[in-house]
Amino acid sequence: MITPFEKKIWLSSPTMHGDELKYVTEAYETNWMSTVGKNINEVERAVAEKIGVQYAVALSAGTASLHLAVKLAGESMYGQAEIGRGALFNKKVFCSDMTFDATVNPVVYEGGIPVFIDTESDTWNMDPVALEKAFEIYPDVKVIVVVHLYGTPGKIDEIKAIAAKHGAVIVEDAAEALGATYKGKQTGCFGDYACISFNGNKIITGSSGGMFLTDSKEDAEKVRKWSTQSREAAPWYQHEELGYNYRMSNVIAGVVRGQFPYLDEHIAQKKAIYERYKEGLKDLPVKMNPYDGENSEPNFWLSCMIIDEEAMCKQVRGECEALYVAEHGKSCPTEILEAITSINAEGRPIWKPMHMQPIYRMNGFVTREGNGRAKTNAYIVGGAVGKDGRPLDVGMDIFHRGLCLPSDNKMTQEQQDVIIEVIKKCFA
Repeated sequence: MITPFEKKIWLSSPTMHGDELKYVTEAYETNWMSTVGKNINEVERAVAEKIGVQYAVALSAGTASLHLAVKLAGESMYGQAEIGRGALFNKKVFCSDMTFDATVNPVVYEGGIPVFIDTESDTWNMDPVALEKAFEIYPDVKVIVVVHLYGTPGKIDEIKAIAAKHGAVIVEDAAEALGATYKGKQTGCFGDYACISFNGNKIITGSSGGMFLTDSKEDAEKVRKWSTQSREAAPWYQHEELGYNYRMSNVIAGVVRGQFPYLDEHIAQKKAIYERYKEGLKDLPVKMNPYDGENSEPNFWLSCMIIDEEAMCKQVRGECEALYVAEHGKSCPTEILEAITSINAEGRPIWKPMHMQPIYRMNGFVTREGNGRAKTNAYIVGGAVGKDGRPLDVGMDIFHRGLCLPSDNKMTQEQQDVIIEVIKKCFA
């Protein structure tokens, strides 16, 4: 029997270094505690320089930056809407399907209708083949929201080429991918509008916070204005358009400022965790979350694994609970997550695809073979296969067979070895 850890091993928790406190104290001692100050200026400068964009605007959350990016994208394609309707009112928007709902919700904030594009198996990101198919079904769409899942860049060149062909703009959700690169360039510089996150579990954290990224001075100034309640340049509070309380505070910026110099160190630690899992699990019927080693270098934010289909025991998931039947030589995400929890460590399921979420179940969903709804809604175990031998619904298949492993960069090699041993026992 394996003894549980005395101190919990987290999925991905903040890793602090001490410099954060110095800059937070500086904000306190100089009384710059609100949404202006040196910490904000320095963080915006450092992020823009690292990612290779002209402008970065510090905001209260990654979701806030996504919202304003989506709003900008909508206005650039359709013009400014009347107050209360949103720039994307009644317009369809193509969105990555396998992601956290914070990627998609801003589309709805702006009155848009998300249409979900299935996932590809090579990087677990938006499938360019399915995206092209989606334009055949919905040729009038002008906005695409693309995610780099778990810090792994998607097939950027293919997606950008398709967007250009159809006259669409790209909102790049690089919330999880700070420091990841594609063909030598940082994620966050590829979209017409891009965002990163400093949420508490991200590779660099401010406890909260996010950043809007752009090469357009006009867009940067517009986001700054919107994020401070759209105040006009008047001696009184003058408002001519809808605004938001979305600016990052100088205190939060102090935490990010203290963290940022350690980005490369955090990435190296996360990569070492990924490689140890890959080596330790090599004799099991599982694979690690994939990436395109020729063109991209992830930031390895989360290490994930997927169980070979023939090694899956029976597993059924309802809306809020799951059941499985243990079987010799086989396992499933539910069994493994229970085993990890039993030793006081934290894993979690893969993001449940958006088209499976109750809130978005009636929205469009496109696979590489076309409309995927009728073919895949009855999925329980396994799944229908297309002409090329791939699952008809790749995202649903990854959700069914995959899980996120403890990936905290403060986890010792000995602790990770214990977690690997626990996973092996699930297949015994």
